[in-house]
Amino acid sequence: MMSNSPRVLIILGSKSDEEAMAGCLALLDKFGIGYTFEICSAHRNPTKTANLAGAAEAQGYKVIIAAAGMSAALPGVVAAHTSLPVIGVPMSGSALNGVDALYSIAQMPAGVPVAAMAIGGHGAKNAAVLAARIIGLFDEEVSQKMKLYREDLARE
Repeated sequence: MMSNSPRVLIILGSKSDEEAMAGCLALLDKFGIGYTFEICSAHRNPTKTANLAGAAEAQGYKVIIAAAGMSAALPGVVAAHTSLPVIGVPMSGSALNGVDALYSIAQMPAGVPVAAMAIGGHGAKNAAVLAARIIGLFDEEVSQKMKLYREDLARE
């Protein structure tokens, strides 16, 4: 049975990342998964970031998607403050075209995992798919939508 309450918390490090995350939001809508969308920099507002991550599980979220560019500290900071799965989406807002963000997300210390997606829009879409797969483990309706989505992909 699908819950109407948001189950995915999406945190962006910067408003400039909104366009790249559009595919993520569209897929979550397609799968019928509610989400909350926040903009919060781990560097400029670390207390708010910690509070968002720390309260997420008690508020009913099941997955957190954190997208950031440059040093991409956001997904790691979020993972340090929650036991929920964290999916990191590196953004390409730097002179290094997102490779720095990818490395920051992929190279987390043991015990503080972050699932690293591809850089930019493709990674944003995959973050939604991975979140849906996680939620589909305990929500049959989402699981069925994921099966149909995969069948549609196979026909493309």
